[in-house]
Amino acid sequence: MGRIVVYGAGGRAGRRAVAEARRRGHEVVAVVRDPAKHAGVAGEGIRLVAGDAADVEAVAATAAGCTAAIAAAAVYGEGTDPDAFFRASAKALVAGLGRAEVPRLVLVGLAALLPDATGRRMLDDPASPAEFRPFCEAHAAGLDILRTAPPELDWLYVSPAGDFDHDAGRTEGGYRVHPHGDAGARISYPDFAVALLDEAESPRHSRTHLAVTGAH
Repeated sequence: MGRIVVYGAGGRAGRRAVAEARRRGHEVVAVVRDPAKHAGVAGEGIRLVAGDAADVEAVAATAAGCTAAIAAAAVYGEGTDPDAFFRASAKALVAGLGRAEVPRLVLVGLAALLPDATGRRMLDDPASPAEFRPFCEAHAAGLDILRTAPPELDWLYVSPAGDFDHDAGRTEGGYRVHPHGDAGARISYPDFAVALLDEAESPRHSRTHLAVTGAH
């Protein structure tokens, strides 16, 4: 098995990605800003380290020797600047993973940036809450930077087709790829992690925004 680095390993999606990687036998470098706050992430085969996905040097150092990277790091709320973070992290991941010669990056994205069945971005639906727009546009800015990444980095931006089912567990069916955004679609965090690891291990989609939902 390989070694996978997970940025934002203390968050809801990041923790599940770490768990799924270990379930498959991978070694994991779990990167968080403050390891003292996420001691529960550490375990056999998991190296918990301090690092910032928006810092090129930190990315290059933590990704050394890894076969793939999963990025689930984010900032949100009072006292944070999502626009600055997602722009900086996109640049740092591209440059840092390039230095470490990591060929594959799978990112946790937002459904709001997907087109719906009509081709309109879900974020542009009049029913979309205005208070979330700056955060979503910050994500979009980072995604635009990824689209300029050199071909040596094979990246994929993955999001639920709609939203997470926060209370659901891992299912036998896992997930399915959805052709577009769908506000009513749901997927559990563990099943979402299956999609992340599938694409990190054996890429089937490249340099695009992939929508996934529960298999049932």
